[in-house]
Amino acid sequence: MSDLPTISEMNDISPCDYADALPRSQFMHYSIGPLHQNMGRISGPAFTVKCEAGDHLMLHAAIYAAKPGDIIVAQADDGFALAGGNVCAIAQNRGIAGFVIDGVIRDLAEVRELGFPVFAKGVMPKPGKKESVESMQINIHCGGVSIQPGDIIVADEEGTAVIPQADIAQVYAIAKHRADTDANMTLQQWQSKHHALIQKKLGELK
Repeated sequence: MSDLPTISEMNDISPCDYADALPRSQFMHYSIGPLHQNMGRISGPAFTVKCEAGDHLMLHAAIYAAKPGDIIVAQADDGFALAGGNVCAIAQNRGIAGFVIDGVIRDLAEVRELGFPVFAKGVMPKPGKKESVESMQINIHCGGVSIQPGDIIVADEEGTAVIPQADIAQVYAIAKHRADTDANMTLQQWQSKHHALIQKKLGELK
């Protein structure tokens, strides 16, 4: 639809501003975060994949099935690495915007050198198996959030927001209003407004 924001426009807004428009249930657990510095913010439609415990076959399959600009979001476990340097390099070359993984990867030095964005729980040298075939582009759970294919992911060092497709326009409008309001307010103005609010709340709750 023409009234929907572009991915670039959505990427201009911090997850902190999306917090004004989304419930807590749409933000992933803080254990899933950027694995190297200076990754910046990534945004894009979720390409969802489910990996069985100890198996990474479907994530490896997803790097060839996802479209440029997609963010591969994986439901997995953290016992074995889901991906390494070569898998991340292929994904990057195919235009994948990044990985958001409820699990771990390996070859972090290589991934850092590539500059490929990976939001995950950490690193583990031991890779998983390639024995379990599961569906891609299905409803999954990642970081405590239920995610449908095509939901918009916005992730940076502040956290990972999951924006349902049906709510994109409304959520963006609220978040952009918050971002614009804060950008046009000096610290002194913010402090004055904040102080008045705190005094009001203290008075109401006595």
